[in-house]
Amino acid sequence: MFMEVLVEGGADVPAVREILERRFNLRENINFRIHPHRGKGKLPENVLSKPNPRNRGLLDQLPAKLRGFGKLPGSCCVVVLVDADDDNCIDLKSNLIDVYRNIESKPSCVLFRIAVEETESWFIADSFAVKSAYPKADLNKIMRAPPDSIIGAWENLAKALGRKPEDCIGADKFEWATRISPYLDLNNPKSPSLNAFLLGINDIVLNILR
Repeated sequence: MFMEVLVEGGADVPAVREILERRFNLRENINFRIHPHRGKGKLPENVLSKPNPRNRGLLDQLPAKLRGFGKLPGSCCVVVLVDADDDNCIDLKSNLIDVYRNIESKPSCVLFRIAVEETESWFIADSFAVKSAYPKADLNKIMRAPPDSIIGAWENLAKALGRKPEDCIGADKFEWATRISPYLDLNNPKSPSLNAFLLGINDIVLNILR
């Protein structure tokens, strides 16, 4: 079985790749493939309709992507990682499950996981990883709240790295993820939502992929 991983954007790719390769010894394009989208998007009102080609967010495309993966020959497990942002996590997870239940063709294995508040929350929860990647980082700017707090994670990370959030673009987030991810503690993660993601992937690896 092959794992198809859907994420919001390119900045999520380095962390997910690091987790799958380092923690679970999986190989990209052999055991898994990561599909970045153009942001979070919004779930369509009619999950059975064709997606609007102008809307390229993860949630915009999710029902159609799940239907497409369900029609592929062989078997695959689809992993959907979406940022909570300001959404209620319980409601968001319930909406994702409803989409899966209501589409006619779907893969037999689907894992929905939510990064609280966003994948940058995984980084700021692990001060050792940030400091290892950026020795000059000001950790005082990222250690003021419990892990996975809704505090503007990427903005706080930017400030800790001496950057103004308004000057940062997607390429900056990609660089941060690329440099910090190799140092993330994947055995005793500090972020609860990162731990939930790891547990979900572990279940797939133990019970489905092998």
